[in-house]
Amino acid sequence: MSAVPFTRDDYAARMARVVADGHAAGVDGVLVTPGPDLVWLTGYQPTAITERLTMLFLTTDREPTLLVPTLERPDAERADGTAATTVVDWLDGADPYAAASGLLRPDGRYAISDSAWAMHLLGLQTALPRTAYDSVTARLPMLRAVKDANELARLEAAGAAADATYEQILDVRFSGRTETDVAADLADLLRQHGHEQVDFTVVGSGPNGANPHHEAGDRTIEVGDCVVLDFGGLMDGYGSDTSRTVCVGEPTDQIREVHEVVRLAQQAGVDAVRPGVACQDVDRAARQVIADAGYGERFIHRTGHGIGVTTHEPPYMIEGEELPLVPGMCFSVEPGVYLPGSFGVRIEDIVTVTEDGGRRLNNTDRHLRVVA
Repeated sequence: MSAVPFTRDDYAARMARVVADGHAAGVDGVLVTPGPDLVWLTGYQPTAITERLTMLFLTTDREPTLLVPTLERPDAERADGTAATTVVDWLDGADPYAAASGLLRPDGRYAISDSAWAMHLLGLQTALPRTAYDSVTARLPMLRAVKDANELARLEAAGAAADATYEQILDVRFSGRTETDVAADLADLLRQHGHEQVDFTVVGSGPNGANPHHEAGDRTIEVGDCVVLDFGGLMDGYGSDTSRTVCVGEPTDQIREVHEVVRLAQQAGVDAVRPGVACQDVDRAARQVIADAGYGERFIHRTGHGIGVTTHEPPYMIEGEELPLVPGMCFSVEPGVYLPGSFGVRIEDIVTVTEDGGRRLNNTDRHLRVVA
């Protein structure tokens, strides 16, 4: 079944919420440049992110306003959410920062997209030297973190498609083929199950599995290898991301031991999810299991990251992140153990916070599976 389209009212509500959250965070407005925040707020994604200034102004003193180059105005006005904005343009050869400065207070403080080009921020500062700017993440770290029902449905569908991909990859031959061969199979299966975009297909065999972000290479997978599979992308505009670790042929006792430690750690992380708990407590719960088993120094990354219109976004499950979990948040729980020169193990599910706990959006078997 196709995803339910977002409406003008959906986008208008998001913009109103950002203005209110920005005011509560002590800024006069939020300035959004091309990237995931602009897509989430308006549905508009320029065909190319260029040096020409495009910026959404969400301020306390005016209606939402989208400033675009004149030549891109027709495309901007076709986006579903821009109907909830006033679209204004600037012509090539004119000063875009002069146009932008008319939409800002001369002494205002604004949150601006983390991905804004430096030339645009500097242009604003030159045009309005008494203005001040903070990154959106610093002021509004949970900007897109809490998903509505439509967003949750898309994430759940993407997770189910990733699960179906995993179930099918178990029937593919691993031994005697290269990592890139298996990665290509994963990408094909994700597309077959509805993904319009494949973002990553990690296939880390043997010692390559000890590198969490190993790029699939030309290593030939051998019988006895432990293989980390981590794959995902976008489906109906929302992300999937799951990891499982398999063994080619009969696993050694060490592989079985480490895999079980990681499985129990992942379960502990999921069990820690409930409203009001700090993000860092999810990390602590998973990390404690691995530390108690003697592998603490071999868990070398955070336990999780948020997911939505991108596959990595706030919130982050890491020590020091004290923001509380809220129903509707979605993030990965993905502890791992990495033994350099030998193998690695990672198990990952996307989890959403419910009113009384957490719910997995990935539901394939987490026990060690043997492949051919």
